[in-house]
Amino acid sequence: MNYFKSNLIGIISLVLILTELIIGFSTLAIVNIPRIVVRTQRFKIFLHNVSNTIGELTVLGLKYIMQFMYGKHSIQIISNDKLSTDDWYLAMSNHSSWADIFVILVATNYRIPLLKIFMKKELWWIPFVFLANKTLNMPFVHRHSRAEIEKNPNLRYKDYENTIKSCKRFHRSPTTVFSYAEGTRHTDQKHQEQNSPYKNLLKPKVGGIATALSAIPQINKLLDFTIVYESKKKSFWSFLKGEMKNVKVHIQEYEVPENLKNKNYLSDEVYRNNFKDWIDNLWIKKDNIFEELKF
Repeated sequence: MNYFKSNLIGIISLVLILTELIIGFSTLAIVNIPRIVVRTQRFKIFLHNVSNTIGELTVLGLKYIMQFMYGKHSIQIISNDKLSTDDWYLAMSNHSSWADIFVILVATNYRIPLLKIFMKKELWWIPFVFLANKTLNMPFVHRHSRAEIEKNPNLRYKDYENTIKSCKRFHRSPTTVFSYAEGTRHTDQKHQEQNSPYKNLLKPKVGGIATALSAIPQINKLLDFTIVYESKKKSFWSFLKGEMKNVKVHIQEYEVPENLKNKNYLSDEVYRNNFKDWIDNLWIKKDNIFEELKF
């Protein structure tokens, strides 16, 4: 009976979430059609703001769906910081499941500007991901391996230039630039392969967020999201079935040190080392926070 009930919950949740996303992204697609012919800066800013409003409303719909299916208080948000929709933020999080992005979007809905998520270019074929790139200006990134960069060093410059170009559009209005600092989903196997010095986390990769910071001078604050699930199951189907419904989201705000602003991550070795040291220290704190949040 429980097996039947949990799978029924999963099917209903999937239908509701897909319906909400289809409505939201279809509206975004229609609203953004004029950008093909109207190219003025003023119209781009107007369309950007309208698209963000539609995006926030779509997330609000997802929030109501998750509260209806899994309970109003299933997501515990822990934060003492006064967040604002009028600030620019750099944001990062640990990553263990496809569900993470839904949890973070719901936790930040109407509290900070809509997240602009760095998405893997390999996922461009997913309709919602493609439309997020085109209508909400969520940038694609192509994460090259160390071996690929060693074979072709120009890839490093190409990635940097693409990130800088993508971030320029975020100067128009308050934005939250978000990235999973670990670069991949956490698993016990990956943790062992990395020989990670952190008990609960993979090693952070700082290149993407450091580049975003250097590209957007308006950013003065970093938001660090620590997500901890009660369940050991991490599949998306487990999320839909409600097996991952109990989750804690800790939000910590940090001021970006002055010596890390307006730098060039690619050419400034001192900046690269200082930024890495800063994130490494935050990661130690984050690992301790993770441990304290465990159910």
